Amino acid sequence: MLQIQGLSVETGGKEILRGINLFIGTGETHVLFGPNGSGKTTLLMAIMGFPRYKITRGRIIFKGHDITNASLDERARLGIGMSFQRPPVVRGVKMRDMVSACLGSRDDGTAVAQLAERLNMGDLMDRDVNYGFSGGEIKRSELLQLLVQEPDLTLLDEPESGVDLVNIALIGEMINELLQKNLKRNRTRAGLIITHTGHILDYVHASKGYVLIDGTVRCERDARECLDSIKKHGYEGCATCLK
Repeated sequence: MLQIQGLSVETGGKEILRGINLFIGTGETHVLFGPNGSGKTTLLMAIMGFPRYKITRGRIIFKGHDITNASLDERARLGIGMSFQRPPVVRGVKMRDMVSACLGSRDDGTAVAQLAERLNMGDLMDRDVNYGFSGGEIKRSELLQLLVQEPDLTLLDEPESGVDLVNIALIGEMINELLQKNLKRNRTRAGLIITHTGHILDYVHASKGYVLIDGTVRCERDARECLDSIKKHGYEGCATCLK
């Protein structure tokens, strides 16, 4: 699904990522750990194709296509979707219209209402996108838009950030649906989740974990083992670990 080969990225003239290698197979979910400022969000932004994140070396291969120089909208059309940690407010655009636009011809008049009900978004559908939303409401808004887009690869930037215990269970449930965790076989979607705390792993299973520190991957192993090591030794321990 996704191959990242020797990727280096700079933004604002400063190199943030150096020599990143990462492979996610079809149907797999991986998780990226790291302290604040380590370059996690930069990696997701580079994969998604935001122009201010300049790839200076390396390649990004998605479903067999080299998308290193592809535009953001090309990557979205190929099947990459992203949930932001701090998504923008879109004044003048109602949630209902945004979701209907994402559904396109698949909108049968009931799909939007059903999804909104499941995500407890019914009262928010006639408000401007993310305007005045709480942390949990913003995360549910992002997931609602992703669920109707049905991307092959979903990039999730700290989905548990700013979310209370009631909302995180629902968010975990909907991420599992988005990533087809309910299917035992023949999953066609993959995911890459950024997390600082690891709380999302109590709700969403990830097979492999990476630890990103100072713009380089310092560790690659089972996701739960990564989290347990971080809890025990902190990111300072990861910085010196040779595994």
